[in-house]
Amino acid sequence: MNIILVPNSRHGKGRNTTLSQRHLVLIALVVFIALPVFLGAIAYHAQDLLSAYNADSQLAAQRRELAAQRTSIAEAKRNAEAHLNALAQRLGQLQAQVLRLNALGGRLTRMAGLDAREFNFSAEAAMGGPEKLGDSANPPELLSSLDKLSQEVERQQERLAALENLLLDRKLNAAVTPSGWPVGGGWISSGFGIRADPFNGHQAVHEGVDIASHLGSPVHAVGDGVVSHSGEKAGFGVLVEITHESGLITRYAHASATLVKVGDRVKKGQSIALVGSSGRSTGPHLHFEVVRNGSPVNPMKYLQQASAK
Repeated sequence: MNIILVPNSRHGKGRNTTLSQRHLVLIALVVFIALPVFLGAIAYHAQDLLSAYNADSQLAAQRRELAAQRTSIAEAKRNAEAHLNALAQRLGQLQAQVLRLNALGGRLTRMAGLDAREFNFSAEAAMGGPEKLGDSANPPELLSSLDKLSQEVERQQERLAALENLLLDRKLNAAVTPSGWPVGGGWISSGFGIRADPFNGHQAVHEGVDIASHLGSPVHAVGDGVVSHSGEKAGFGVLVEITHESGLITRYAHASATLVKVGDRVKKGQSIALVGSSGRSTGPHLHFEVVRNGSPVNPMKYLQQASAK
């Protein structure tokens, strides 16, 4: 094969090159074998470089994701610690509240004179029944303690409510049941029952007690109630009569004046009249009666209730 090389300049001379068959074989080998191998090697290295770049990018992305997860875990840990601190603080508050409830309940029980075994605030309430396992897992120890304390507070509050109702009933009964001393000072000058009539000396039934006191001394109601009589009444002189919710009636006779009128609601200890000597009386005193179911009863036990307190 002849190859003629023509130069670009006008003055240059062309060259004639002859390629032998050997040269052609070498050129063919270069073009069809070496060149593809070279290009393949370049492509392989480029692919390796590209793969390495992709791997580095993925690794960097994973590192960023790991850092974000660590931040989230740290924040969750801080939140958990804050919640645990709050739970621990609440636990302490509940424990203090239980101690205060126990102390208050014990004082009230002693003041009311109740059986300490019945209202023992320091002991756990008796409970029972078959146990059924729930589906949920056991709560953490702190949450379990909180639940236990909350239940204990509920039980203590129930006991206090029962004690409060009992004390309230006692207070109401004490208010509506006549008891006390109806005048300031004084002394019993005549008792209940058979006695010699102070005017004619004959035996007669005295349906109350006479309490000698100073003229004009205030007379006090011995229980809550409603005034059912206020004014003159034969044999009693000036009389105040009080009907109590317990069904009892108390009478305060021989007064010099009344301080209440019919229909008035009076409280225990309220002044309702002034000591006098009106009606069938030999001197300043208070005739005090207690009527139950329409019949006078000995008022001494109602007067003694006050002195026993």
